[in-house]
Amino acid sequence: SPPPTLSHLKALTFDVFGTVVDWRTSVIAALTTAHAAALTSPTFALLPPALQSHAQSLPPSFWPDFTSRWRSAYGRFTKSFVPGTTPWKDIDTHHHDSLLTLLDAAGLTGFFSPPEVQDLSRTWHALRPWPDSSTGIHTLGTALTVATLSNGNTALLADLNDSGNLGFQQLFSAEHFGAYKPHPKTYLGACEKLGLEPREVAMVAAHLGDLAAARSYGMRTIYVERPGEEAWKSEEERYQEAREWVDLWVGEDEGGCVEVARRLG
Repeated sequence: SPPPTLSHLKALTFDVFGTVVDWRTSVIAALTTAHAAALTSPTFALLPPALQSHAQSLPPSFWPDFTSRWRSAYGRFTKSFVPGTTPWKDIDTHHHDSLLTLLDAAGLTGFFSPPEVQDLSRTWHALRPWPDSSTGIHTLGTALTVATLSNGNTALLADLNDSGNLGFQQLFSAEHFGAYKPHPKTYLGACEKLGLEPREVAMVAAHLGDLAAARSYGMRTIYVERPGEEAWKSEEERYQEAREWVDLWVGEDEGGCVEVARRLG
């Protein structure tokens, strides 16, 4: 049976990037494939010799490292956004702009054509779900309202929900609230749209920072550990404290969303 703190639960709001979908593997694969295709394209011979040489000599670690930098740029962008002050920019636009910046910093400006850059920036619309996500969320949706609560824009979330058969009944995006997590407008706004008290809603995430924010606004918390997602180190005091306050903790090899459904009965 579920822990007593979750006895009033009526809805779950899910973080998406990293919690429900495996962004890292998907993005590395897309960039690696695009790089290989560009090297063999007829237009490659028209590039400056120095750019050709540079593009041909990238080490195997290049795209994995590039992917990490791209994701880090997203984190910095959402955390630095000030509602009502910073002009609104959605995640699709941010991903495109930051991709151009990172390619330039890597000496690869012009290697991909503008349409190729546009396509690559939308890689985030086609991220592969973790193997347990679809089954687990569909199962949870038979008894509870299941919704996203993501910094991703609505079109991106709709594409992920459709392509991954994720089973979300409602899509709450930062763009509905004019703010990015961890701003209170996102968590409290989702609860308001659900017509529920925060204590009736649990945030599901693979990031303790996300859960700490949700908890501070009265929501319940479910932690689904995913490989390489947690920013807090296990030896840190805040991590040890989180083990006490998280309402439901699913370890990395315990079955993800399917296990959440099992424990909630």
